[in-house]
Order: sequence, then structure tokens, then C-alpha cells
Amino acid sequence: MSFSFDGLATRVAPWLQADGDLPNNVISSRIRLARNLASIPYPSIANAKQQAEVIDVVVATSKETDALKDGTFLRARDLDEVSRQLLVERHITSPEFMRDSVDLGVFVSESEHVSVTLNEEDHLRIQALGSGLSLRKAWERADAMDGSLDQSLTFDFDREFGYLTSCPTNVGTGLRASVLVHLPALVLTREIDSLLNRLNKLGFVARGFYGEGTDVQGNLFQVSNQTTLGQTEEEIVMGLENVVKQLVEQERDAEKTLCHDAQLELDDRVWRAYAILTNARLLNSGEMMNLLSAVRLGVGLDILPKVPMPTLNELLILTQPAHLQSVGGGKMSTEERDARRAELFREKLAE
Repeated sequence: MSFSFDGLATRVAPWLQADGDLPNNVISSRIRLARNLASIPYPSIANAKQQAEVIDVVVATSKETDALKDGTFLRARDLDEVSRQLLVERHITSPEFMRDSVDLGVFVSESEHVSVTLNEEDHLRIQALGSGLSLRKAWERADAMDGSLDQSLTFDFDREFGYLTSCPTNVGTGLRASVLVHLPALVLTREIDSLLNRLNKLGFVARGFYGEGTDVQGNLFQVSNQTTLGQTEEEIVMGLENVVKQLVEQERDAEKTLCHDAQLELDDRVWRAYAILTNARLLNSGEMMNLLSAVRLGVGLDILPKVPMPTLNELLILTQPAHLQSVGGGKMSTEERDARRAELFREKLAE
């Protein structure tokens, strides 16, 4: 595809379209498969020549697949900091992509549904993204990509343990399934901590907006499986899907509690957030995430006018720092970003 970062920064990714299941609560679903080439040391111990070999071999193979034949390969060392951060904000790559110590790259499909990141923790991270609760579709895309690459590449595989990976918790299927879910009512009713503890006991974990090692922002939790050994891929995917459905059901029970016990306070919180987002001249990232969470809750409960969920999803990503700077032509001061972010909210919500 004809690739430009400012074009990417203004384009709405398909996984933000809110056309999957449970779109009011579930932003996106992701499947990631960790794979390593049998003949080359893993990225943490591979030398520069070996890391480059991984890129050359995998890129050549990926170009022959249906999913990536029209895609674009991007090498981290050829990108500036803003461009790399943009890929993180779009959930194409993880925060690991910001490192300079390894020769990193990513091959991304034109639709952004499928990507292959190279030389992060493992040689390959095959990823598929979908809108709403769509784990099965994402799994089908990732599995098809894995099957295509497996025809030409020899992955590090053990008959007893399955796929071998840098991190022991990924050994086995190498599959991490995750769902980005919005749980504001459970936070407001202070039920979230006990719920997350129960998740851990069931073999799942909730992380921040960009995954492992990142903070929870805007009441958005990335829920995923903790282990990949001893279960089939289907069992992992179906297990997480069932857990997310239960979380959404508990979120809706918490919403009913709020509406019954604190309707006036809830209305006030939602309308204040809406008023700020439609009138503010400066908005920082943290404040924006919290206000957007309240507005999203208000739209779902019919407290606010029907702002389309795709618009709220779009604002969630397009107002992140690197997106604003890519459209603005490069580095912007904090105040410039905050002003442009506020302007975007006024424009989009006025529509």
C-alpha cells in the first residue's frame, strides 16, 4: 500500500468500528501467537547479523501470504520516535517497539487486521485484531497467517511442550488472547478489585491500556489468559470469551445499582464530562481518558445524546500524543497537543 504516517494517523482502523459483539463495553479483541525460528538464537541473545537474518527471512515469506501481500514492512531503526509511538498507540506493536537495542520490525496488513512483529521477545509475534468481542474471527485470521508462514519457516517446536518461546509462560500454544473492555460502573461501585482477584484465580489477568507493564486508563482493562501450556488454542479462546461475557454482565449489574442508588450523582458526572469535552480548550491525556470513559457510560445508559460508539472509539485513538503529532507535522509541545486534542473533541462531538 502507499504508506504515510500522517495518513495512518487520520484513518480510523477497522477494529474501532464497533461492529463486533458487545460494542458498548468491548472495544477490541486480539490474538497473538509467539513463534521462533528453530535455527537462530532468540532475539535477547542473537547478534545484529542474526536479528537481520530473521527480518530478511520472515519478510520474504510474509510477502507471499494472502494477508500481507499488500501490506507494508516498517523497520524500527528507520522510524523516528513519534512514528514508532504511533504504531504502539494503534495497538499494531507493543511498547517493546520503542527499544533501540534490538533490530525490530513490523509487517502490517493494509486493513491493520493482521500484523507480524519481528525481534521483540520472540522472533515473530503474529497478531490479529478485531472489533468488539470477536475473538473467534481474530483467532481464525491469526491461525491462517500462522499456517501460511509454517509452510516455509521451521518454528522451534517440542513434541512434549509445544512451541518454545523466550518467556516460559508462553510455551505451549504460544497464544495470548486479550480483550480491551470498558468497566466504569464496576470501578465506581468499588467491585473491581475483588473481581480482578477472582480473575487471577481463574487463570486470567487484567492489564493496562497498552498491555503488560502499562497503567489502566479510562477504566479500560486488557483482559488476557496467563498461561498457554496445557490447553488447546480453542480452549484458551473460548475460556476468555466466556469470562468477558461474565464481566460485561457484572458491569451491567453495577450500572443498574448506580442508576438505582445514585442516579442524580451519575447524571451529574456524565453531563459534566460531556460539557468539558464539548467546550474545553485544553485537554491532557489522563483527563481525556477519564472524561471519555464517563461519556461512554452515559451514552450506553441513554443519559446522553446518542454519540455513535465508533466516534468514541475513534477519539480514543486519534487523540493520543503520537497521532496528534503525526498530523501536526512533528514534535509538538504539551500545550499544543492539549489544545489540538480539545479541538478534535469539540469538532467530533459537534457532528
